[in-house]
Amino acid sequence: MKKENKIGTYRKNQKGFGFVKIDEQEEEIYIARENSLNALNGDTVSIEILQEANREKDKKAEGKIVKIIRHEKDTVVGTFQKSRNFGFVVPDDQNFGTDIFISKSNWGKARNNHKVMVKITQYPKKEKNAEGKIIEVLGGVNEAGVDMLSLIKQYELPYKFPEEVVAEAKSFGNEIDKKDIQNRKDLRKDIIFTIDGEDAKDLDDAIHVEKLSNGNYKLDVHIADVSYYVREKSELDKDAYLRGTSIYMLGRVIPMLPRELSNGICSLNAGQDRYTLSCSMEITPKAKIVNSDIYKAVINVKERMNYTDVQKILDKSDEKILKKYEKYIKDFELMAELATILKNKRKENGYLNLDIPESKITLDENGFAINVQKYETYFSNEIIEQFMLAANETIAEKFYWLKAPFIYRVHEEPDIEKVNELNKLLFNFGYKIHVKEGKTYPAEFSKILKEVEGKPEEKIVSNMILRTLKVAVYDSENKGHFGIASKYYCHFTSPIRRYPDLFIHRIISKYLKYDYTMSEKQVEFYNKVAENDAKQSSDREKIATQVERDSIDIKKAEYMSKKIGEQYEGIISGVTQFGVFVELENTVEGLIRFENLGDEYYEYDADHKILIGERTKETFKIGDKINIEVIDANKQEKRISFKRIPEVEQEESL
Repeated sequence: MKKENKIGTYRKNQKGFGFVKIDEQEEEIYIARENSLNALNGDTVSIEILQEANREKDKKAEGKIVKIIRHEKDTVVGTFQKSRNFGFVVPDDQNFGTDIFISKSNWGKARNNHKVMVKITQYPKKEKNAEGKIIEVLGGVNEAGVDMLSLIKQYELPYKFPEEVVAEAKSFGNEIDKKDIQNRKDLRKDIIFTIDGEDAKDLDDAIHVEKLSNGNYKLDVHIADVSYYVREKSELDKDAYLRGTSIYMLGRVIPMLPRELSNGICSLNAGQDRYTLSCSMEITPKAKIVNSDIYKAVINVKERMNYTDVQKILDKSDEKILKKYEKYIKDFELMAELATILKNKRKENGYLNLDIPESKITLDENGFAINVQKYETYFSNEIIEQFMLAANETIAEKFYWLKAPFIYRVHEEPDIEKVNELNKLLFNFGYKIHVKEGKTYPAEFSKILKEVEGKPEEKIVSNMILRTLKVAVYDSENKGHFGIASKYYCHFTSPIRRYPDLFIHRIISKYLKYDYTMSEKQVEFYNKVAENDAKQSSDREKIATQVERDSIDIKKAEYMSKKIGEQYEGIISGVTQFGVFVELENTVEGLIRFENLGDEYYEYDADHKILIGERTKETFKIGDKINIEVIDANKQEKRISFKRIPEVEQEESL
């Protein structure tokens, strides 16, 4: 009996082979170059299974593409390379699969090394490249802003709002409609703060903390009532759904909502009356939430605080700041006290505090990178994190037991195969994740993170654990959150920039309006909406995450291109069969290929990710310190290359 062909999405590797993801199954199917039918990255394809997977031998299933059902892309962004009578566009997506031939008649106004958008007129066949026509010139590869514009075009990001959407946003003005105040708790006299980064403009969460007479804490988390303005099926709603999330690129933000809303009437700006959807929690000194309430409110934020100033208040390190906020010092100390209690309890439960340093990239007035360093975080950041976690869990648990239509933030437990792979790497450092009856638990990972805290290998181990874990997604079904070690979790606290939060706000508002009831017909309808919105939001988040990573990698390469020839000490962050990755103190990562490691042949131990010198027995493994020299940095390819500096060479230079 002939096996039925399967349909999936092709993910092409720049080396020619690829993988097909079938929706209903977890594992991808390997496609050799000769079996790819010239399919391109992202194409929908029909495949024939040539060989089933063999887990015992650690072999993936293999397949052959028999038909390209649909090409994902008909336009491509890349760099134009001109010859006398013809040219090529080299795609920015290195996995795309082919350069695109451009005849002279299809150049338009493009010049050599211009970033362009090209329309594909002929897809590749056998030994023939794809052909295309240049439809837009974005600018020279080194012109200001062209790199970020290229990303926008490559990922087809909606960076402009339709006129009707902007008009709808402007119609609300910048002051609340006071008619609705009577239907809300009036908390305008409460001492309420926002705490955000210095550059933040869309302030969607505010907090209030007080100590109760019984010794418990009262935590109020006030979230901008975005659903009050962005009504279902309005032009604003339709556009926000398509965007799914705000996208944060370096030097530029593509918001989910027009700035008239995100920075205006929805933003909890200090000194202005604002509508909120709020969650109050009564929390014991042992971090147990014994009472909670969800309600509509009107607030007036007393101060717009930033993390740096709050930390200075807690550290008592800046007399000027202490004097400025003198009357609120006790409030911030109480916040820190409660946040510490919540954090310690989470650690006990197995919360994975993966403190992976983020990059802070400084741009000049033209948008070029002039500095890369670690982004410094403070305990004040954790105050907000802990309070938002508490609110998100409280909301998720309440609506789970109500059996309400909902969108959860789910993070499933990692595959045991990946945990076993992780253990092979952890062996190098003397650590192990224990697996019990084919399962593992957050506490196991948390234990190791605690053991490595403050040690040289902390960052490396944290990164390895992060790569082992699954990606968190949105789902209409509650599956718990492994990383937070929580049975119930959602995203409720950022409706200005995330669509799932907006959906949750609408559901809460409906339940509040009808005394926590909803008809069966409504439940059925919104369950379907939740399922659809969860998938759309996960898909959009995936794109946003990739764009943000790409923008960082581009700017890091741009910065390091000015550092060719300079020497640094780094730590080996990855070992592969073609070289070692090295991360520098400033978070920049580059590759040392074999030929740049030294005059030696290295064998690759795939199980433990170690290189072993054939003659010298010299080893390179994850976590080792190594001295390097920057030899190349290419922002178009988002690639940085190093060479190793042998110890002899180092001594001579001293």
